[in-house]
Amino acid sequence: MKVLIVEDEKKTAEYLRQGFLEQGYSVDIALDGIDGLHLALHHSYDVILLDAMLPGMDGFGVLRALRASRDTPVLMLTARDGTADRIRGLRDGADDYLVKPFSFNELVARVQAITRRGRVQESLLLTVGDLQLDLVSRRVSRAGQRIDLTAKEFALISLLCRRQGEILSKTVIAELVWDMNFDSNTNVVEVSIKRLRAKVDVPFGRNLLHTVRGMGYVLEDRGDSQH
Repeated sequence: MKVLIVEDEKKTAEYLRQGFLEQGYSVDIALDGIDGLHLALHHSYDVILLDAMLPGMDGFGVLRALRASRDTPVLMLTARDGTADRIRGLRDGADDYLVKPFSFNELVARVQAITRRGRVQESLLLTVGDLQLDLVSRRVSRAGQRIDLTAKEFALISLLCRRQGEILSKTVIAELVWDMNFDSNTNVVEVSIKRLRAKVDVPFGRNLLHTVRGMGYVLEDRGDSQH
């Protein structure tokens, strides 16, 4: 999932960015309302975290402009615990509202809740062969046996499941899972694929995760294929 954080306090923005990266999200940051609106209108996000008080254009202005053409889920953040502000944000089209300071775990729970509401057309249970991925509980199982994954491994298998049958290059995987430009001297993708395969494929005697030489990786059920 991809989140846009529009927050002018750099330390807060970086704290949130790191937290969501560790949860397996891809993250963009804007430090003012104008840049935030530009990103929100020209890129696709699963959720936007929008600070109410921003330079250039405040969060309420960003929200109104965004709602003229986009229905991306928005969670507003504010340092002011005022009922009037909350009502204003919700009336302008916010999906939820959280007052600073807040628990990061609560923020993640609220993000998950509004993205579930906002993405009712997307299946919350992905299946490839006998592999199942539950996007709500963040659980992975194969042949009925639960598989324990790290946050990054879950983000990787989620990407591969959503785009099953599609060959994804190392560059695409690095950008979407690690939020970084791929460096040919970095083997993070290969190492992570190897670890994921050891959990998802090896114990079950039949591969779903395949290497396409010179192109990348693909998750698909090829029957009895072991390659």
